[in-house]
Amino acid sequence: MSQDPLFCPLRLGQLHLNNRIVMPPMTRSRASQPGDVANAMMATYYAQRASAGLIISEGTQVDPMGKGYAWTPGIHSAEQVAGWRLVTDAVHAKGGTMFAQLWHVGRVTHPDNIGGAQPISSSAIKAEGVKVFVDNGSDAPGFVETVTPRAMTREDIATAIEQFRQAARNAMLAGFDGIELHAANGYLINQFLDSESNARTDQYGGSLENRLRFLKEVTEAVGHEIGMARVGVRLAPLTTLNGTVDANPQETYLAAARMLGELGIVYLHIAEADWDDAPLMAESFKQGLRDAFPNTLIYAGKYDGARARAALEAGWADMIGFGRPFVANPDLPERLRRGYPLASHDPATLFGGGEQGLTDYPIYGKEDVPA
Repeated sequence: MSQDPLFCPLRLGQLHLNNRIVMPPMTRSRASQPGDVANAMMATYYAQRASAGLIISEGTQVDPMGKGYAWTPGIHSAEQVAGWRLVTDAVHAKGGTMFAQLWHVGRVTHPDNIGGAQPISSSAIKAEGVKVFVDNGSDAPGFVETVTPRAMTREDIATAIEQFRQAARNAMLAGFDGIELHAANGYLINQFLDSESNARTDQYGGSLENRLRFLKEVTEAVGHEIGMARVGVRLAPLTTLNGTVDANPQETYLAAARMLGELGIVYLHIAEADWDDAPLMAESFKQGLRDAFPNTLIYAGKYDGARARAALEAGWADMIGFGRPFVANPDLPERLRRGYPLASHDPATLFGGGEQGLTDYPIYGKEDVPA
């Protein structure tokens, strides 16, 4: 067994992973239109990166109302399930393991992305200053500001829970090895969780127990459908992305971690704030999460090889996600193993477009040949 902590195998539920390197969810907006369908180009992209211990797909909307950005894939139609089967077959053929990130954006959208409807959220509170991109008829996205959502009714909440449950079932039909619930970065589940985006006075708002309820019920629904050993959850305790802020994040997120641990999910994925001058997540907070959650803990947020190895050796992380480094380095695990330099990505090709900036990055030493 390698002494390099990044390359020690790991058991994730019933799955055996070859290393501790995660390709985390990254929106790339290449789904085929109309229909928001995963395609062969995306299959090539993910298969090129199948040497990761675990791949988590880009955010995948569970319903048309859950779509926040142009050209993102869904997993609520038969055509979408078939499209994702192309991807998972390609990843599995390369020996990879892949979870689908299930996503409902709530208020972080615009009527142009959801058939003219008014967005929904925990409360009728606008995500101030937040912009999303819409299809403006060109290859470049047009950015527009979000609008005020309507507060979800109890029927809306029940419907959303069912949409997540059905999406988990669809993910299994599409060949994924598991699913990750996106409860981070200001999207729908996070809008219930954080105190400053939830003004409800019913059983889904107010107290911490009530604000945790939607996350708990969604997790229970998908776990009942596919088994908790195939369910992960992503949280972002300190991020303020898309306008969600919690008044006491340490209390809130330690409680969330304990609850999810009691439910028996297979992993907890912590997205650290990674913008310039972002608040640092104290090691005491990370150790608190380690104490609260008994299964696999994944961290992501501006990690390099040295920081990743230190986190694994410290024991508060079991796997590390490398986001944008995976964009330009399809062979990232090998580069980390051997200490090869990392290529830089082209920011202009992150969202939308075609093969350029998606599948044409080479492996190390073969700069003239795409991976």
